[in-house]
Order: sequence, then structure tokens, then C-alpha cells
Amino acid sequence: MTTEYTPLPDTQGWRAALLRFDAQGQAQYDSDGLLVTAPNAQGVRVVLAAGSYAALAPAYPNLPVIHLPGRIIAPGFVDLHIHYPQTDVIGSPAEGLLPWLENYTFPHESQFHDEAHAAEVAEFFLDELARNGVTTALTFATSHAASVDALFGAAQRRGLRLITGKVLQDSHSPDGVRDQTEQSLRDTEALIARWHGVDRLGYAITPRFAPSCSAAQLRGAGELAAAHPDVWIQSHVAENLDEIAWARSLFPDSRSYLAIYDDHGLMRERALYAHCIHFDDDDRALMRDRGAAAAVSPTSNLFLGSGFFDFVGADRVGFGYGLASDVGGGTSFSPFHTMLAAYNVGREGQLKTGLSLSPQRLWWLHTAGAAQTLGLAGVVGNLQPGCEADFIVLNPAATPLLARRTAQAHNLDELLFAMIVLGDDRLVEQTVIAAVR
Repeated sequence: MTTEYTPLPDTQGWRAALLRFDAQGQAQYDSDGLLVTAPNAQGVRVVLAAGSYAALAPAYPNLPVIHLPGRIIAPGFVDLHIHYPQTDVIGSPAEGLLPWLENYTFPHESQFHDEAHAAEVAEFFLDELARNGVTTALTFATSHAASVDALFGAAQRRGLRLITGKVLQDSHSPDGVRDQTEQSLRDTEALIARWHGVDRLGYAITPRFAPSCSAAQLRGAGELAAAHPDVWIQSHVAENLDEIAWARSLFPDSRSYLAIYDDHGLMRERALYAHCIHFDDDDRALMRDRGAAAAVSPTSNLFLGSGFFDFVGADRVGFGYGLASDVGGGTSFSPFHTMLAAYNVGREGQLKTGLSLSPQRLWWLHTAGAAQTLGLAGVVGNLQPGCEADFIVLNPAATPLLARRTAQAHNLDELLFAMIVLGDDRLVEQTVIAAVR
């Protein structure tokens, strides 16, 4: 896999099979397609045109074209929930969520006060995202401001669209990761001022989860969210039954775990909550009514034995969701592994409904649909005109088994599903970033 950093002509064409999505989330596919890109006024390369080569090529007679026969150009993946400081925690055994945090996560995260350590992990983390075709991520840092500066700095140098924020956790947390209430809020406001809206970067107010935050810290986070309505909010909710009981005991006046966040002003559009497994319909309606969305993390939920996200319940009540790796609780950076796990959860976790997520929907939930939950529809996650031109080049013959299976695909669903089931980082031949000049 290579990441494209080579300077390109102002207007550049790419010829290959081409995958994108319409406004209804249906895949559009040209077996011989043309993608035309050019920089906008901000220096970010955007899509000018996308469609069949035969239809578009006459309109661009002198267009320089990079021809990639046998390859598929697809939107870069959007990961809605991932922890960059947990890169070295992936694959650590534990009985469940809370022991995993105590024995692995918190000891590793305590190291991120060190700027050099944070910078080294940030570079490796971003390399791993690129290697797996992830071009936009909503990611946790740690409770140390240095961890946020390190990741934003690394992402800015690469021209990435990335959203992160300092973790808030002033309660029930060990030394080394526990912060101080007022200082944590001052640090958050300073980081918003320093990074939010700079180039392609965005800030996310980041309470770790309700049990790790005092009421004063949650209230302060809500006040910051009200003062900065264009920033994001991210946290965890209803992942694990023990966690839910703990949260309810700490905030007994709130109707539910999810309602704790609403009671402190942290439920609105651009609020993304990871997991959302153990919900009732009142919780689902609250997500819908506030415009919040779920980051569904199936490899993590399976690994930690947390439970299954209820796709049917979410669709019935009508709140938004998209897919996420949740590394390091998640077991892979690969969106193909995440999509396959989501398919399995949909099949095995909803036996009464017989739900089966289609290949096109799975792909949409990790690209254009994920972008929609972030409020970035038409910006990333797609290759329609006007979108930022973050894309990946896939080689459907990257492995012998992939080559054998994809060569026998009779339609788009069979092709996409073969890549979901058999794909990994080897399928991603190139990752192209829109802001690279």
C-alpha cells in the first residue's frame, strides 16, 4: 500500500472502476469510470466529475489521466470511533470492559503526558489508518493536552480530515490519567481555540464516559458544547451491563445512562456515542430527537462480550449510526473486518428478525453514511462532485483467494461482499488524500 503525496496537475483524472453513493445510499458503480479532481480555493482537492469514462472523457479532451486497469477507486473509509492511544493495547485479553480498562488501557494512556511518546504513537497510528484506507477518523486522545497536540500536528502535516479531543475524566480514574475539573475544562477551551477549524481538523469535546466524570465536569463540558455549537461531542454509552449499573448508581436522578448526557447538555447534532447496545425505545427516541448518532463497534463488542447493537431497533425508531473500529477494544484497523463483524452481528444478534445488512449498506455505513452522522455529508466519504477527493485504490486480485472469488462475481453485491469477507489491508493498494498539494 502507498499513500499518495506526489504533487499533481491542477486538474487530474483517474481511470478505473469507480464506486460512489447517491443521496439515498445506493451504490453507483462504473466498471470503466473516470474521476476528475482539482483543488478548490482552500487548496483541498475536490471531485469535479465522476461517472463512466465513455460519457465524461469527451468533456475533458486534454485531461491528464492516471489509468489503473483492474483496480477500483472507492471513497476513503470514515471511522467513527477509535482510540489512538490504545494502538498498543489491541489484542490484550480481559474478562470484560472494566477489567480491560483497569489492566491495560489506563496504564498505557498514562504514558501520553510525554510529548515524544505521544508523537511517535500518533505517526504510527496515522500510518495504520492510511494502510487500511481510513481517510477520516473521529478519535479519542487521552486526558493529556500533549496527546491532542501530537495527533493534530501529525494529521495537519499529512493534510488529513481528523477530529479528536482531550479526554475528560476527573473521577474514578487512577493516577496518571485522572485530570482536574477546572483545569480540564480550561485545557479543552484552549485546544478548541488552537485547533478547531484549522485546515481539515475538528475538535471533539470528549468525556470518557459518565462514570469517569463528575457532575461538575459534565456540566462544564455541556457549557462548552453550547458555546461552540460547531464542535463535535464524543463519548461512550450503554456498552456493558456492569458499566450501566455503575453509571446509574452515580447519577440516580437521570432516567437512563444515556439521559445523563442529555441532563448535562451533551446531546445534540454532532454528538457521537460509541456502542449504544443496551437501549430501550426511550433512549432511541432521545438519540433521534437530539440528532445524536451511534458509532457501532462490532469487533470491540464481540471481543469484550458486551452485546449486540440493535440495528432493527435503531431503524424502527429512526436514529443515525455508522461503523467504527474502536481500536484498541476493537480487534482490527481494517474496515473490511469491521463490516464483516457488523454483518455477523446483524445475522446472529437479531435471529428473530432475520436481519441481513446488504453489502452496499455495510459499505455506505463506513463511508458516506458515517460522514452523514458527523454532519459531513457531501464533504467526505463519497466521490460525488463537490466532495473532498479522499479515496482509495483497491486491488480485487490482491490475494489468490480474492482474485479467484472476485473474478466470479456476477453483480456489484457479490463483488462488494467478497471484498468485505476476504479483504484486509492488502486489498488497499493506495490511499489518496485530498489536501496533498
